[in-house]
Amino acid sequence: MTAEYVVLLDDAGRPAGQAPKAAVHTSATPLHLGFSCYGFDVRNRLLCTRRAESKLTFPGVWTNTCCGHPMPGEDPEDAVRRRLADELGVTAANLVCALPEFRYRAEMNGVQENEVCPVYLCRITTQPRLRRDEVAQAYWIPWADYAAKALSPGSELSPWSVMQVAELTKSGIVEGFLGQA
Repeated sequence: MTAEYVVLLDDAGRPAGQAPKAAVHTSATPLHLGFSCYGFDVRNRLLCTRRAESKLTFPGVWTNTCCGHPMPGEDPEDAVRRRLADELGVTAANLVCALPEFRYRAEMNGVQENEVCPVYLCRITTQPRLRRDEVAQAYWIPWADYAAKALSPGSELSPWSVMQVAELTKSGIVEGFLGQA
């Protein structure tokens, strides 16, 4: 198995090199490129996932459908499709970038995330097949219920999802996406 690499970014969000994924997530994580995806079924429910306990960053935390990192030279949409297939065994349909410039920093257990993290929405038309070393659990939840969880004080969802949901609900992007079905 070859090592995965991430795209390092300068403070302006421009590519500035690459580094092994396993080496970048520390207490001083350099800014790098990631992505988040919110996948919805035909009933407009979000696939909510809990990260595997073996994950270095945010183990066991409930979050949106899928997160990951484009590899150097990889189109971000291709990276989203790759991770959805790899982690959940699903295919993304109607993939759209909802928040192209989302950026965040978060820390848990001394490990930091520091990403420019475009946020995608998609349709999922099959039931997931979880890869347990990546995803411990998953369930379908109405968007309004997930948004309420994310926006409630002391939310136990991932910090990036809380921040993303705040922006997504303020803009109405998800409701517009779901209304296109």
